[in-house]
Amino acid sequence: MARILLTHSPEALANYYGARALAGLEKLGEVRLHHGRAPLEGEALVAAAADCGVIVSYRQSPGPAALFEQLPALIAFVRCAIDIRNVDVAAASRAGVLVTQASAGFVPAVTELVFGMMVDLARGVSRAASDYHAGRVPEARVGRQLAGATLGVIGYGAIGRHVAEIGKAFGMRVLVNDPHVKVFEPGIVQVSLEALLEASDFVVPLAVATPETENLMNDAAFGRMKQGAFFINVSRGNLVDEGALARALDSGRIAACALDVGRAPDQMPTPAIAARTDVIATPHTAGLTPQAIEHQSLETVAQTAEILKRNAPRGAVNAEHWTRKELLKP
Repeated sequence: MARILLTHSPEALANYYGARALAGLEKLGEVRLHHGRAPLEGEALVAAAADCGVIVSYRQSPGPAALFEQLPALIAFVRCAIDIRNVDVAAASRAGVLVTQASAGFVPAVTELVFGMMVDLARGVSRAASDYHAGRVPEARVGRQLAGATLGVIGYGAIGRHVAEIGKAFGMRVLVNDPHVKVFEPGIVQVSLEALLEASDFVVPLAVATPETENLMNDAAFGRMKQGAFFINVSRGNLVDEGALARALDSGRIAACALDVGRAPDQMPTPAIAARTDVIATPHTAGLTPQAIEHQSLETVAQTAEILKRNAPRGAVNAEHWTRKELLKP
């Protein structure tokens, strides 16, 4: 029987994996659970995965070279997320270990939060609610409506496309910047990054986090934004120079911002920025809905089932280097 390590802590198991997926995994083999609160990594991960053929990994459990070198029985490292930046795929390939990633099942969930934040920023919902909670009657201020406003979407991947379409449905003028794709959708205008920043009332970066997009939103970028515009980041903290964001808020260049991600542990917003009165923040929960979580967790079950049949599943990123499948009995 296959031995499978699931690295999720009890809290992560409840919030990010779920009973249905766990039951599906248990039908495939002997599942070893992580009972500690801290992320399972380093030597602790190596020890927990001893004799396991498959690791189903939470996003906080990295896959460094040493992991693949020290686990000769490991056949596959299955990531229950899209983000595999902390997995050394080259080292896994050298060791003959298959690496997989999940697909994007959180597009509607993340998109909905973007527009919830957009309305909140434009109409002062959190500000008014905080005053009422504190026993104060909030000042009635004129808000902004989305219809007729300009939405700037940086990155035209799955979420970017969905955000752009919903923006159109709100009656917004939609601008998109992505140097890697061509946009042909009616009602969506592809422009340079500089033009997008200068014209948008709401700027939403949804680019992939790479060395090239590190600190994409820096002093120069914030300096180009329309005076009094809003900034929303639900993608990756790596896209934003947080010092530059603070300076843009301090100067009034941007009116306020909303964050679901940042450079704090587990990609959460940095507390010092989240505490500001001109910021609304959520703790990296944009994709935390039952539908989104089940999409990715059940996908790892399907991937593991295929792996145990010696098939490279959808989501495999180095199938051509998967030599350890020979450890599996035909």
